[in-house]
Amino acid sequence: MKIVASDQLAIPEVKTIRFARFQDHRGYFTEHFRESDFAGNPATPFLSGVRFVQANESFSRAGTIRGLHFQWNPHMGKLVRTLRGHLIDVALDIRKGSPTFGKIVAHDMPSDGDEDFNEWIWVPPGFAHGTVLLEDTLIEYFCSGEYSPGCEAGISPRADDIDWSLCDPTLAAKVREIAATTELLTDKDRDAPNVAGWAADARSANFVHGSTT
Repeated sequence: MKIVASDQLAIPEVKTIRFARFQDHRGYFTEHFRESDFAGNPATPFLSGVRFVQANESFSRAGTIRGLHFQWNPHMGKLVRTLRGHLIDVALDIRKGSPTFGKIVAHDMPSDGDEDFNEWIWVPPGFAHGTVLLEDTLIEYFCSGEYSPGCEAGISPRADDIDWSLCDPTLAAKVREIAATTELLTDKDRDAPNVAGWAADARSANFVHGSTT
């Protein structure tokens, strides 16, 4: 796996990892995951000790929002990439005591297969994760915890108390517009609590700054 760059978003625990595609007249080849490279590369120290135990694939129609989701027992971090289409990936800090609690960040992740790179975004435990699809889009994500029914919850992407101040204004405007108007949103996600409602829930104690793994 040829990692060519790693960066962080405005909330520094949320990272991006760019890796190379090798192209010729036939198309391209890429090695998009190698455990030893993630664990030992100086560009990705934040993945040292992280073990991915589940991989998911999701196809969504243009205008879909999924999220904002999170899980405990076990906690779940997500490593997400766009296979084909246009994803805006969003991460909302739900760690009690965090200086960025209630703030959200977004990252634009289009891919048509012609780029000489692809990109992962790492959303660690302690964040509510969402995907916003601007066109018909196929994504893949690796999870650091297996799905645990009964130990998951969410915050509505329409919540009126999400703090967008750290988010790129253009991406924030796109996400908020889609959230407000789309019909491609589950009732469960639409009717999830806002940030304050979740913070008042006893289960929110599962996410505390400095202790979430």
